[in-house]
Amino acid sequence: MAFEPPRRLVTALGESTPEGDEWLEHLPGTARRAVALRELTVERVQVPGGRSSLVVLVRRADGSPAVLKLAPSRARPESERAALAHWAGRGAVHLVAAGPDGGPGSGSAPEDPPSAGGVLLLERLHPDVSVRSLPEAKALLEAAGTLRRLWVEPPAGHGFETVAERTGRQAAAMRARADADPEVAPLVDAALTAREELLAAPPEHLLLHGTFRQSKVLAGERVPWLAVGPDPVVGESAFDLARLVRDRVEDLIASPSGPATTRRRVKRLAESLEVDQERLRGWTLFRAVESGTRAARVGRLQDAELLLEFATWL
Repeated sequence: MAFEPPRRLVTALGESTPEGDEWLEHLPGTARRAVALRELTVERVQVPGGRSSLVVLVRRADGSPAVLKLAPSRARPESERAALAHWAGRGAVHLVAAGPDGGPGSGSAPEDPPSAGGVLLLERLHPDVSVRSLPEAKALLEAAGTLRRLWVEPPAGHGFETVAERTGRQAAAMRARADADPEVAPLVDAALTAREELLAAPPEHLLLHGTFRQSKVLAGERVPWLAVGPDPVVGESAFDLARLVRDRVEDLIASPSGPATTRRRVKRLAESLEVDQERLRGWTLFRAVESGTRAARVGRLQDAELLLEFATWL
């Protein structure tokens, strides 16, 4: 099989670093070795797929369905593997193979180049059916219920990034964008002020999904909905929930009641998951401005405009 990466993945990697091009160059060979090592039968590459990994629908030697996921190191596949192992299928897709290369042993295959990145073998869900396919109110309810199950104590001695560390890197990039574009400076200042206040006294330190949204919740067999594609981080639950607040942002922007709907959504989600409403509002502001400035930085100007307008409603 050719293992042709979907256009969406190629475009997203092109917005990052030269490492993306190197990883794509080695991807066909990496995929072939991963399939052979695990004695898999390939069905098809999932399209349009994600923005940070190649997802291949496969069958194991016993005929059972699975998913082979290949990701570059910038996507932190080792952190995803550790989080999935800790969740052990509770609220999230089950990790079928737990070796550091996603295989039965430990260590990368000796013939893999340094750019090979991570390989994970995962439980097969229904890749074309996400919670986003439900009506909005039902989708938010199901997504929030799934997210709640992921909020657990991290394992002792964990190596997960913290919210403070991740947002610290993001804050530096946001300041640079504000210097380059004074029009966004007031929003960036507000977001950075909110971050400083929120980090001063975090109420908890839980293992979080890190990049949770409706499209990250897929239909399963053993339970109705399971989360996929975490970029795990340790911190407070409001940080995780903040990304869900702006789901379907394009619909919110198109609606004349968008600002009021957003404020109601913050209140409803905070109450349903017992999260402090002001902390949720603050992290929603920070994450929207961070995503908006990042989109502008890589030339996705329409996305940047939507996200920054959304941020002004908070």
